[in-house]
Amino acid sequence: MVRTRAAISTRALVVFALVVGVGAGLGAVAFRYLIKGFTWVFTGHLELGAHSHAASPWLPGFGVVCLLVAPVIGGLVYGPLVARFAPEARGHGVPEVMLAVARHGGRIRPQVSVVKALASALCIGSGGSVGREGPIVQIGSALGSTIGQAARLPERRLRLLVACGAAGGIAATFNAPIAGVFFALEVILRDFETESFAVVVLSSVTAAAIGRIAFGSASFLHLPEFRLHAGGEYLLYAALGVLGAVAGVAFIRVLYGCEDLADRIWSGPEWLRPAAGGVLLGGLLLALPQMYGVGYPVLESAVAGHYVIGFLLILVAGKLLATSLTIAIGGSGGVFAPSLFIGAMLGSAFGQSFHDLLPGWVNAPGAYSLVGMGAVFAAAARAPITAVLIIFELTGDYAIILPLMLAVVVATGVSQLITEDTIYTLKLRRRGIDIDQRDQDGPMTTVTIAEAMRTIPPSVTADLPLRELVERLSGSRDDALPVIDDGGRLVGVVSPEDIEPALTDANGSHTTGSLARPTPPLHDTDTLDRAARLLTDIDEDGLPVVAGDGDTVVGWITHRDILRAYLRRK
Repeated sequence: MVRTRAAISTRALVVFALVVGVGAGLGAVAFRYLIKGFTWVFTGHLELGAHSHAASPWLPGFGVVCLLVAPVIGGLVYGPLVARFAPEARGHGVPEVMLAVARHGGRIRPQVSVVKALASALCIGSGGSVGREGPIVQIGSALGSTIGQAARLPERRLRLLVACGAAGGIAATFNAPIAGVFFALEVILRDFETESFAVVVLSSVTAAAIGRIAFGSASFLHLPEFRLHAGGEYLLYAALGVLGAVAGVAFIRVLYGCEDLADRIWSGPEWLRPAAGGVLLGGLLLALPQMYGVGYPVLESAVAGHYVIGFLLILVAGKLLATSLTIAIGGSGGVFAPSLFIGAMLGSAFGQSFHDLLPGWVNAPGAYSLVGMGAVFAAAARAPITAVLIIFELTGDYAIILPLMLAVVVATGVSQLITEDTIYTLKLRRRGIDIDQRDQDGPMTTVTIAEAMRTIPPSVTADLPLRELVERLSGSRDDALPVIDDGGRLVGVVSPEDIEPALTDANGSHTTGSLARPTPPLHDTDTLDRAARLLTDIDEDGLPVVAGDGDTVVGWITHRDILRAYLRRK
């Protein structure tokens, strides 16, 4: 069997996906240890516990006052680092990856992965109340983009490797390979094509395996014994979904409201902004030390039912403010974990309240904590599939799946009624970028291929012997030739790369028709946008154009033809 260029390209993509998975897995492991290292430097602890007041052993005389100083010192280090080397590493990172995939062909600067890792680890380690998942998505995506650019892959393949890096990062840091796959498809790529799914799965599984070697395979959270005592309890989970939607939208509004306020107030250099704002963040940590860093120990305590209802609500408000403040002052970190944190506190308070009111209905308040996590994240990110899968994989308990699905769907629907944007897309829209809206009036969508195509190269017939085909290609100035059958209908295209394997096959009996590669239908009435997408997607230098009302070849189009037509009309 002749190996076509498409088959070779697919096999290469599989190798690249595995390489990206390994890199994302190792990157996630290194990033987590980097956070622990910086946390230890600033507090003397590898991770602050749920009841820790971070009295640093380095400065025992200062006690918890160290919480006031740590964000300032951290800001003085990562502020200049981000401002000088990679401004796109500021903030939560996922919107930048979405933009790179949607508008920049998957191109992310190589230095982003290094700067993002250092800046986010410094920010979290010095008290920034943000998550590690957003940074590892950007780190893994930048790695995938760098590998793809070094290999000179076409844009479609490059975007896939970016998604592979994102999936690998989520899979390794959460020990959640399925959620990693669907986060990449649902949030980053925003499509579920078969090829996308296959390579993203490879990266996610590879990265998750590396994460399990480093951190073990135990579930991240353990669900208390759970079962529905009454069918009416589904109503409570639906109500929690509504509350989760309100909390998710509130998170979006507070986050960007704090950014706007900080932009109006701050007039100094950007590199100094994290340190100056660190004074405010340090004051908040001094009042509520549970906000220090990612906050997973606090989250676990809430799921276990260790907090009273009033304090849980304080933690909800505290996380909303602490995360928003960290991002607003120029910190670097994710909003994925904070949304889970807010949901856990809200769900735990809701579950405990109804456990006291309706003890016959609610016997496991901790289950509401977990469902609340999924509901708030789904409402904020508008990613219901990822929300369901991430909670399921974090707990490993299928018993929670029905209430979880109900609450997530309700939260997503209510959130969509309240606001059009998600916590990721709003950041881009505020910069005038709508990744869902294409240019409807530009040349790419108004100029037809008939206006741009060139004269068709001399075609060859499907029954042309191999020797004569070699002579035709060697004397042609075109990179490929159209192949037609006896009736003049298009069979496909053939290029020198297609016939090279046949030349070494001594026992083969090849004709032009057996070597031709089928091409997607490209009609003269299609737009430049469709031609550009097809040329990029199937990695071709040129494609034949058929008549809009049939399959007769009427022309030929290349990337250069598209550019010339674009410039003529622009």
